Amino acid sequence: MLFYTESPLQFAFSKLWDDYEADLNDTKKFGFIGVPFDSTSTYKPGSRFGPRAIREASYNFERYNLVLDKNLDVSLFDFGDIEVVQGNFEKTSSIIQFTITELLDKSIIPVAVGGEHTISAGILEALDVENTTIIHFDAHMDLRDEYMGEKYSHATVMRRIFDLNPKDMIQIGIRSCSEDEISFAKENKITYFTPHEINKNIELVKNTIVDIEGPIYVTVDIDVLDPAYAPGVGTPSPCGLNPFQLESLIHCLKDKDVIGFDLVEVSSIEIGDITSINGAKVIYDFLAVQ
Repeated sequence: MLFYTESPLQFAFSKLWDDYEADLNDTKKFGFIGVPFDSTSTYKPGSRFGPRAIREASYNFERYNLVLDKNLDVSLFDFGDIEVVQGNFEKTSSIIQFTITELLDKSIIPVAVGGEHTISAGILEALDVENTTIIHFDAHMDLRDEYMGEKYSHATVMRRIFDLNPKDMIQIGIRSCSEDEISFAKENKITYFTPHEINKNIELVKNTIVDIEGPIYVTVDIDVLDPAYAPGVGTPSPCGLNPFQLESLIHCLKDKDVIGFDLVEVSSIEIGDITSINGAKVIYDFLAVQ
């Protein structure tokens, strides 16, 4: 074992698996896994490269968080990327579910990084969501029942998650959807906030998160950010959130019972690009408030 070395193949601040036994008394443990799957992308492919790009970008941050005035000191273990079957979501989803179940059996909270947004459906299949509130950061509702003849797609993922019967679903940053999707959201009492509403009254959104009781699952499509801050995504949409707004909303997860977290749709093959940096920052902020 070499000391004083860093590996861009692991998320910054993650611990070696050898340290797991020493951390048995920690109240929370997090398992970082990459899911490099992007077979249903319909505009810009490449999110299969997201996990590596985010890991590399994570080394730009200090352990000390100036905004929160604390060190990032959670027990985080990076287990690498799972094996995916490009072009076959069903097989990939089975592998995702098996992996998440293994983490849960070890009392490890999954932090998954895509890859495209369909991976969230596979993760939540392995979780008990009936008493869980889903917080969904995205430019798009993703509530279509099917897209281009496919039931499982980046454009249908939240509909498949809704089918799992979660306690509640809150969508934040929405600015693109079909007429059928908005009708479905209203009929099923799905709460959603547009960037216009967030710009007008972000405190309302923050209070909505703070007031949630019980387990929470968080899924972040990085295209929730305006393309000025995240151009390297599968489906960019103008007039989105800025990083300050997203940071403040993620900070509202402090002291919450988050049972899982994912960040998806970073489509980048460049080192140090702004999309990867902002993607890594979202994960950093989430871990910092745990």
